[in-house]
Amino acid sequence: MVHVSVAPSVPTPVQVPTQADLLDFVRRTAADAELIASLPLDPEGRTWVRLEGPGGSEAWLIGWPPGTGTGWHDHADSVGAFLTAQGELKENSLAARLPTDGWKTLELSDGVDRERRLPTGRGRSFGRHHVHEVLNESTEEHAISVHAYYPPLPQIRRYSRTGPVLRLEQVERPEDWQ
Repeated sequence: MVHVSVAPSVPTPVQVPTQADLLDFVRRTAADAELIASLPLDPEGRTWVRLEGPGGSEAWLIGWPPGTGTGWHDHADSVGAFLTAQGELKENSLAARLPTDGWKTLELSDGVDRERRLPTGRGRSFGRHHVHEVLNESTEEHAISVHAYYPPLPQIRRYSRTGPVLRLEQVERPEDWQ
């Protein structure tokens, strides 16, 4: 008689994707010309398709008609990355750590505004609570981008901005955009 001893199965820990992993994913995904060409583009509103991101991350392929943008927002506790796959996007962001909760209106200090131009093939990663807006300023061309977030977006906080004053306007949850 032969006795075989089998060790109990131990679940393999899931590798939590880093900002670098997410940026690598959006780069590789944006290089998939067939996928980028498959996105239906609307002449007036943004279009999007949910993708399978690395390590359980949330990912999106987004089409931006001329003159569209996100408005000021953050991604709460998620880190993320995005890259322009076609066209050019502009990102306005704040180089300041904002309080995460308990405020409705903030007056921003001078020198916190940052602007990045992200033509085809350019992207960036960002940390938790990164406040920004993304715009397609072209008057003629669509832009397409790839985005990834980890953990999957628990919420998006939307802001209005008048000069140096940033005001929390709305908190959206996943059921609001899926």
